[in-house]
Amino acid sequence: MEKPVLIGVVPEAIAIGPKDQVAWYSATGNLKIEFDPNRCPFSSNVYQAPPGVRLLSGTPRPGSKPGSYKYRIAIEDTVIARGEVILRES
Repeated sequence: MEKPVLIGVVPEAIAIGPKDQVAWYSATGNLKIEFDPNRCPFSSNVYQAPPGVRLLSGTPRPGSKPGSYKYRIAIEDTVIARGEVILRES
């Protein structure tokens, strides 16, 4: 019997509305999510958590403009992927 293994970031891009939030999770290592400090829709541009702890972005800041916001994903301080949050209008 085959058992699927997910490697990487699923999905690479996610669309959210003004009342949604993003959740990230890593079971294998310290996780760090980092948005550009000058281009981030959330109250913080850096999120960190130890293995097994779910990170929540919180809802977008009021006044955040709809559009694409890219970020880096690192495990144990090694960038492993890049992701994208697409903020939709309400």
